Amino acid sequence: MAEKGWAIAPDGDCFRRVVASPRPQRIFELRPIRQLLERGTVVICAGGGGIPTAYDDQRHLEGIEAVIDKDLASSLLARELDADLLVIATDVDGVYDAWATPEQRLLDRVAPEELESLTLPAGSMGPKVQAACEFARGTGHRAVIGSLADIVHLVAGTRGTNVEPAPLPVP
Repeated sequence: MAEKGWAIAPDGDCFRRVVASPRPQRIFELRPIRQLLERGTVVICAGGGGIPTAYDDQRHLEGIEAVIDKDLASSLLARELDADLLVIATDVDGVYDAWATPEQRLLDRVAPEELESLTLPAGSMGPKVQAACEFARGTGHRAVIGSLADIVHLVAGTRGTNVEPAPLPVP
């Protein structure tokens, strides 16, 4: 740690290196992704957040030691592709208010503002909620967070936590 100047943090019984987690700013190769989608191809991208890069002083890309959050990258990608729905599949059935307490309750249909008022762990549900809220607010479409085992129901809107944008005001 001292030799390399690394930040180290406990991770269960072990330790892990901690690096910055900057907000994703841009999805590279968006045009070919869009072209593949238009041709009916299933495209797997932005998983694990991609390779973190930054521009140097000469505007050349260089790799950086960072971790890009996969949920925030997926939300950015979905917004840039004008997606109708963002599904964040995880290992739990949705977002809970008062998680791990006797008062816990699954949030079914919520507005971004309600979700953002919750205190959620930064390393787990926090980025998922942030990504879903940004998608719903930025597109006017629904985002859903829930269990991968319920994927068909998540898409249908019958399970998980459905993040629904506020209705637009009537003129």
